[in-house]
Amino acid sequence: MIDLGVIGYGHRIRHVLATLERFRAGTRVVAVLDPRAAELRQEYAEALEHATFYDDVDRMLESGLDGVLIGTRCSLHAPYAVKVLKRDLPLFLEKPVATSWEQLAQLKAAADLSHSRVVVSFPLRVSPLCEMAREIVDAGVIGSIEQVQAVNNVPAYGYYYYHYWMRDDAETGGLWLQKATHDFDYINSLVRQRPRRICAVESKTVFKGDMPAGLKCVECGRQKECMESPYNLFYRQGLSHTLELNDWLCSFAVDTGNHDSASAIIEYENGTHAVYTQNFYVRRGAAARGATLVGYRGTIQFDWYRDELIVHHHHSSRVERHRLEGSTEGHFAGDKELAHDFLGVLAGQNCSRAPLDAGLLSLQMCLMARDSCRKHSFEEFLPLRPAL
Repeated sequence: MIDLGVIGYGHRIRHVLATLERFRAGTRVVAVLDPRAAELRQEYAEALEHATFYDDVDRMLESGLDGVLIGTRCSLHAPYAVKVLKRDLPLFLEKPVATSWEQLAQLKAAADLSHSRVVVSFPLRVSPLCEMAREIVDAGVIGSIEQVQAVNNVPAYGYYYYHYWMRDDAETGGLWLQKATHDFDYINSLVRQRPRRICAVESKTVFKGDMPAGLKCVECGRQKECMESPYNLFYRQGLSHTLELNDWLCSFAVDTGNHDSASAIIEYENGTHAVYTQNFYVRRGAAARGATLVGYRGTIQFDWYRDELIVHHHHSSRVERHRLEGSTEGHFAGDKELAHDFLGVLAGQNCSRAPLDAGLLSLQMCLMARDSCRKHSFEEFLPLRPAL
């Protein structure tokens, strides 16, 4: 058996564990660190039948584990990862890998001294659609990538960032770290260049207002007129499960965090530049997540929501259209690939396609973008400063 420890037994890590289980590789959870121990024991009794619950991470890590998965709230990812890295254990680390410059430096210092093999939760870079784009680029079909135009128009699930705990950008680090970290990472994996500088802007023009702090939707008298109420998310958008949720907070209250749209320009060392934009109030068919990769010989366009990749040949009339079937697995089938890689890491193989270095680089770029928004400046890419 492969004995796993889990720090933060939340929805995301439960999904990863379920995906691992589908490989029938003999994985089981034998140790859990989570403040909801009593609740978890009762609700997930079968999945946790072999698990011992701990209230001290050091004791848990000394219990003879084969590997660890971290899925806590974002501000705790780096502190716990540092603990795991010091013990050279295989690690599955949820993104963002840190939420501040200080945490990033501490994590980098720990990584430099560790022999841990790490899989960062970056499913987009290993998804079949992105792998196809990479194969076409590597074959020289479009020439070298000269420009990237990337977009993330988040569909209906965007409300999570304004109704739930994730609206607290002090806890999550904000939506650069929550969303753009994925997109910066897959762009990096395709361009294969180090960034030189970044500038960014962000807006909060929709999810803001003067409703009282802490107001819950069920307590509000504007259910029928508010398009973000559970009433209208069901009536207008057909999201029936939302009627059962009584803990939603008002997305137009004075304590609602997070920007609701943002854009960045990234210049890479070879002169290639990428333009990336994200938006959180589009809905339905306006959803888009993907990129246009432009070379001299051709252009690649792909979109995960459409499972489609198109190649335009610039110097002929040839157009190729590729569609993927069966990519309904989590995160566009990227989660299955991450689970596969983690099983390899647990077996002692150095096979992670989403290594910690990628997480550190993407996180640094997100922090640069966040700083650029606050300072209205271009941010130069510099080597990480050592932790104090």
